[in-house]
Amino acid sequence: MTRDSISSFANPSLDKQKRKSSSYPVLAWMLLAALMIVPLGFSSAFYVHLAVLICLNTFIVSGLALLTRTGQLSLCHAAFVGIGAYVSVLAEMRLGLPFLVAAALGTMAASLVAYLLGSAILRLRGVYFVLITFAFGELFRLFMLDAASVTGGANGIAKIPAVDLLGFALDTRKAFYCLVAPLAATSIIFLVAFFRTPKGHALDAVGEQPGLAESSGISVRKAQLFAFTVGSGMAGLGGVLLSRYVGYISPESFSAQVSIAAIIMLVVGGRVSVAGPIIGALIMTPLPELFRGAVQSQNIFYGMSLILILRFLPKGIASLGLLRRLTGERL
Repeated sequence: MTRDSISSFANPSLDKQKRKSSSYPVLAWMLLAALMIVPLGFSSAFYVHLAVLICLNTFIVSGLALLTRTGQLSLCHAAFVGIGAYVSVLAEMRLGLPFLVAAALGTMAASLVAYLLGSAILRLRGVYFVLITFAFGELFRLFMLDAASVTGGANGIAKIPAVDLLGFALDTRKAFYCLVAPLAATSIIFLVAFFRTPKGHALDAVGEQPGLAESSGISVRKAQLFAFTVGSGMAGLGGVLLSRYVGYISPESFSAQVSIAAIIMLVVGGRVSVAGPIIGALIMTPLPELFRGAVQSQNIFYGMSLILILRFLPKGIASLGLLRRLTGERL
């Protein structure tokens, strides 16, 4: 795949031929169709609530999937969710800006911070990059705690207004679901389309053999910076929506544990499959409800799940037999 990816990047005609011969991620479309339609028929508000969280997690984890395809692993993804949330909430509640403007500011702030951070640290590899991202995530959390006059500190910010789109308030769970479900679908469609382009093949090549990719004329640093910036921007937009849905944010809402949960979703679903984020979100999002009142048991289950997946299914559930074909192999 590495040589094919590099050849596809250098030869658009080969890329076009490869796209025709590749299998399509049927499972991703099946799951998306079910996620878009089925929850609308739920009479229970609880199941609609779970569907909303699955959609939000799918969108946020899709951003993380971009970076992991380049061979890097970030432990500060939750920090960018938090940047999007805090910037948009403060812009709307303190400055009185409309929701759409505040959401754009939150998304751009997350992307800008990711670009600046990535420019400084993407020369690092492996555990060094992971440790730096972990440190950045903790610094963000501590800064939000210390800047209590602006962020509310440990008390956070409450009574965040619901999403207002052109005068229509999405203040019910089903109304909010109608907003986030198309966004979750858009994130998967974006991944499918992007990883069928020469730039997408280049990102795969960087993730598999960075030395070979560099020698073939692909800038490893630029590819990883692109993935880090765009993926963090998606996390920022996810934070904007999450803050409006929950109605409350605090520094602990964006701790390292949240980043680890996103990584677990991606690993369980399949980090090299575009269906990975939605599979992981569908499986892992409902689990906290099953372990309500037993947080320690939840953490043990997460840890055991990750160990078993890494041992027996290193490419995630999407790599299982028939699922591998339905998810479009590497797509």
